Amino acid sequence: MALKIDHDACTLCEDCIPSCPFASLEIQSGKLIVLESCTLCGACVPVCPVNALEVEEIERSVAINPDEWRGIWVITEQRNGLIQSCSAELLGAARGLATKLDVPVTAVLIGGNVSEPGTLLGAGADEVLYVKNEALSHFGVEPYSKVIADLINKRKPEIVLGAATFIGRSLLSRIAVKVHAGLTADCTGLDIDTEKRLLQQTRPAFGGNIMATIICPEHRPQMATVRPKVMKPLSEPYNSSGAVTELSVDSTDNRVKFLEFVADDTSQINISEADIIVTGGRGLADPKNFSLIQELAEVLGGAVGASRSAVDAGWINYSHQVGQTGRTVSPKIYIALGVSGAIQHLVGMQSSDYIIAVNKDPNAPIFKVADVGIVGDLFEVVPKLVSEIKKRKGS
Repeated sequence: MALKIDHDACTLCEDCIPSCPFASLEIQSGKLIVLESCTLCGACVPVCPVNALEVEEIERSVAINPDEWRGIWVITEQRNGLIQSCSAELLGAARGLATKLDVPVTAVLIGGNVSEPGTLLGAGADEVLYVKNEALSHFGVEPYSKVIADLINKRKPEIVLGAATFIGRSLLSRIAVKVHAGLTADCTGLDIDTEKRLLQQTRPAFGGNIMATIICPEHRPQMATVRPKVMKPLSEPYNSSGAVTELSVDSTDNRVKFLEFVADDTSQINISEADIIVTGGRGLADPKNFSLIQELAEVLGGAVGASRSAVDAGWINYSHQVGQTGRTVSPKIYIALGVSGAIQHLVGMQSSDYIIAVNKDPNAPIFKVADVGIVGDLFEVVPKLVSEIKKRKGS
């Protein structure tokens, strides 16, 4: 798709310019032009009084030959020079897919002075393409998407994966537009149709009520973002014979200026990284009762989680939310207290190593995934549990 401008009809009235939510229209040298930031939303089209604007469908001049596209790419993430754990998870998943396709795995890394990029080789990559530039130390969707789209068009990977983080969600969608590919967002499962070399991308649909498996047979690369903590890193370091290749870029233009990163310090422990999570739901009945959750989490050295209903009720900050619209977690121990276990919540925590649930309703869906289920009143169970833990710890 493209925004087509009929310059003969255009009167340069400028009515369309303020209508663009992305400031993608400008008048230069006596002509209306479209900037690269255009998302083809079409907001400007009905505003034009002379019908000089049109969102036009563009067909590929040459059909895609899937045989020309080979390999799996993982778009890795770094923040403040540190590679994020979601990158190892994606490389572990990519390694399994690559074995079925008999292709190499390439990790794509963009940043300034990133610490130990070679660790991506041990995490599952056969090669690391490291675009090293100080101007790209902090994430910027415009320069990052241009760099990666140019690499994709040049090297032609058949599959491109990214994490469904705030970086991956904004980055891969823009890359997909640039390379004329589809994108399946927030996947919870990946597999390969080896006969047709198609990536089978599974994700919740219709509010999490069904799981849909999506394929992209007509375009390359096949692109997907994967929810963090759904996939597992390799259990043993990968014996890679590859190397880190540093690449340079011609332009790092970015209309957004990075000022500072302000971390959410409302919780001492990040639930995405915690080994133990204690989650409270609507069964707590009152926001004051979250003190029970916090006390149990404290004695266990864990983090506090919450269901969407508890967050929507204003009982606790959104950063604690577990589920389809919150964080995906995979701790060693997950304790659900007063959480019914709707599918939207289960999607975010069912890969936990060990799940303990307490609920008064014996038919609560949470018990279907729990390793230990206690049918009872959490206001009786939790104080006894806290007391016993303190007793055994000698405190």
